[in-house]
Amino acid sequence: MLDNYNPTYPSMDDIINKARKRVPRFAIEYLEGGCNEDINLKKNSSDIQKIELQPHYLRPESKVSLSTELFDETYSAPFGIAPIGLQGLIWPGSAEILAKAAFNHNIPFILSTVTTASIEKISEITEGKFWFQLYHPAENKLRDDIIDRLQNCGCKVLVILADVPVFGFRPRDIRNGLALPPRITLPNILQVMGRPIWGLSTLKHGIPEFSTMKKYMPKNLNIKQLGVYMNQTFSGKLTTEKISAIRKKWQGKLILKGVVNDEDAKLAKSLGIDGFIVSNHGGRQIDAGESSINSFSKLAPTYKNHLPLMIDSGISSGVDIARCMASGVDFTFLGRSFMFSVGALGSDGGEHAIYMLKAQLQQVLEQVGCQTPNQLPNFLMN
Repeated sequence: MLDNYNPTYPSMDDIINKARKRVPRFAIEYLEGGCNEDINLKKNSSDIQKIELQPHYLRPESKVSLSTELFDETYSAPFGIAPIGLQGLIWPGSAEILAKAAFNHNIPFILSTVTTASIEKISEITEGKFWFQLYHPAENKLRDDIIDRLQNCGCKVLVILADVPVFGFRPRDIRNGLALPPRITLPNILQVMGRPIWGLSTLKHGIPEFSTMKKYMPKNLNIKQLGVYMNQTFSGKLTTEKISAIRKKWQGKLILKGVVNDEDAKLAKSLGIDGFIVSNHGGRQIDAGESSINSFSKLAPTYKNHLPLMIDSGISSGVDIARCMASGVDFTFLGRSFMFSVGALGSDGGEHAIYMLKAQLQQVLEQVGCQTPNQLPNFLMN
């Protein structure tokens, strides 16, 4: 066992229960909620869990390796840390904690435009080995400056979002005052008082802020003004013209996240996209859509072996990673699992989650008789 693996919390259920005792309810509900009635949120998980593997017990014993190649890099496992906004709201310094853990374990960490650590800080922690998810700004000048900062910091993979033409309708966040513009409510204050470690840690670390965007914001914005600014700054949908402009400027790998149908995938591929992350934003954007794994299954026959097909949304364990890889996914990303782990265990949360996911995935491969994750499709139950 590693020093920072806590056997008291061996499963995601254990971690979630611990996080709920340490983090105020408004922050937990921001993390775990979907949109509208949470229908697609639930389908993401349940559809992945329907995938079954078939063990082959009498095959010769062989050594298992989780190493996986992606974009000319060899990662220690076929999963990475997905981008999440406002990470510091869940636990102070979450983005930095997870970036450091990802770097130590040699897995990808994706920084969100709207999270609470800056491009420069994450670059310093990871020695430039991080990915960045771009919410496309309304102004091209702002977009270009962010891209320049990324390239100056050594970032090699840029992820652009297709699935946020508007922000999702999230009833929990509206009730809790976390919609834009946000509100400070008496219930929220009382919740903080009931979570003193979170409150003291937040005071010590500083109130969460959009660190990457800080240099562009007018100074001394109040809460309402901040909400208006963010809405105006990131208004409008991604278009083929915007993708083309980014492709011309960006020198590294360019990934489209949120692709769920062949029409969008075909257009994006023709524009020079290097890979897809099939995603429905963790069920936070459209409740009437299909699950991420079902969208993947429709895209795979056309695009598999032509460019990397990755996935997020609904994955919460090493077993889920194995299920997705068995379905033909090239690489997986998890968001909530890592954030719950940091909420539960603080600075050890990132390392704990990575170790747990690796151990779970390794056990599945050894159980079914599979040497590497990319061989898992051979063990899919037909």
